[in-house]
Amino acid sequence: MNKIIEARIEADPNLPVIRTVRDFTAEPAQLFRAHTDPVLFAKWVGPDATTTRIDAWDARTGGSWRYVSLVNGVEYAFHGCFHDVRPDRIVQTFTFEGEPEGVVLETMWFDDLGDGRTRLRTQSLVDSIEARDGLLRSGMEVGINEGYAKLERMLNDGTA
Repeated sequence: MNKIIEARIEADPNLPVIRTVRDFTAEPAQLFRAHTDPVLFAKWVGPDATTTRIDAWDARTGGSWRYVSLVNGVEYAFHGCFHDVRPDRIVQTFTFEGEPEGVVLETMWFDDLGDGRTRLRTQSLVDSIEARDGLLRSGMEVGINEGYAKLERMLNDGTA
């Protein structure tokens, strides 16, 4: 029987910040690659019912990205810029094109836990508590957990 691992998602009560933590059975370099290789990224990001098409992807400091998720025949586009890309950390912006004023500043850390395990920590900063609460109500928890479960399977079967 497979144990389902869910990410811990927490909203800071005093700041417009969401923090997510999840451990993976993988080396930090594998998780970094899964976040920077567009082919791999498209295979795991988002809910199970989502298909992702990468339109642009330049995963380097100063680069940018854009992808489109297809859900039940409807396209949802996202874009951003990579501000800092290095093996232990990625800093990027994230914008849902349906709400272009809602820019999220995301930082991801790949913490080596030893023994082939890595803790992925993310921090998402938005412009208000209301925007933070809207993200939490948007279904992001399902997308994060289903996406990370796909990523874990890819890491385990060697496709990531």
